[in-house]
Amino acid sequence: MASAHGQVAHLLNPNFKADIARWLAEDCPSFDYGGFVVGDAPGEAKLLGKSAGIVAGVPFFDEVFRQLDCTVEWNILEGSVIAPVQHCATVRGPVRNILLGERVALNTLARCSGIATKSAHILSLVRAAGYTSILAGTRKTTPGFRLVEKYGMLIGGCDPHRHDLSTMTMLKDNHIWACNNSITRAVHAAKAAGGFSIKVEVECQSESEAEEAIRAGADVVMLDNFTGEGVKIAAKSLKQRLGKDEGRTFLIEVSGGLTEGNVEGFVCENVDVISTSSIHQGVKHVDFSLKIVH
Repeated sequence: MASAHGQVAHLLNPNFKADIARWLAEDCPSFDYGGFVVGDAPGEAKLLGKSAGIVAGVPFFDEVFRQLDCTVEWNILEGSVIAPVQHCATVRGPVRNILLGERVALNTLARCSGIATKSAHILSLVRAAGYTSILAGTRKTTPGFRLVEKYGMLIGGCDPHRHDLSTMTMLKDNHIWACNNSITRAVHAAKAAGGFSIKVEVECQSESEAEEAIRAGADVVMLDNFTGEGVKIAAKSLKQRLGKDEGRTFLIEVSGGLTEGNVEGFVCENVDVISTSSIHQGVKHVDFSLKIVH
């Protein structure tokens, strides 16, 4: 868990500030009619947590208001669990600026917090089932909002998985089919292109496909859309035959259709990574509101 070793916010580089500037410009591309009504007298607003969950996305919330010459004073730490209704922070600055940033800041915080909350919940389920290794998200993230969603996974205690096509080579069924249906050929090509620093993972539909991928040099094999029992049989066999007996080093990932309702059935000691998009796709947001003090 990244948060056990430092502040997750320290992973962010300044590039995310440009994203926030774009979001603000999108929300108010010309005249700020509501801002005209309220003026720029100094004021403050309370950030209220209106549903239970884990607070995540503090750096994004802060940056929205920093760009609008406002300050934010937090009453809780990022990663804290809140219960409704809770006063989480106070925003101070010109009233029109507070309201100008309100929706961008709240939307970002609500989405990020929802992902952190769901991530932590599913992580607690697999931990209770005896799983001690990695629970990860996927690359099924929202275009333009990936950084926030990956950040939420980290705050929730999960691995964000690869961030983009350049951080790891994942060979899926389409890649294999485009290489004359040869896993070996695809892995060799990927290794030649990526060199020693880029890991290669292969999505496999059977134990035999996983074996071919490992023998070709894949670093990770994904057992995709297996049954829970099928995972346990294949993972044990691969680790025994190719790992212990032949001394090959590789990771086994399990993915495909995993949810909080079935993920515990895929837990076994031979699985290194469980990945699921259910920790970040279609998750319920944590509800926040920003209320001007009057």
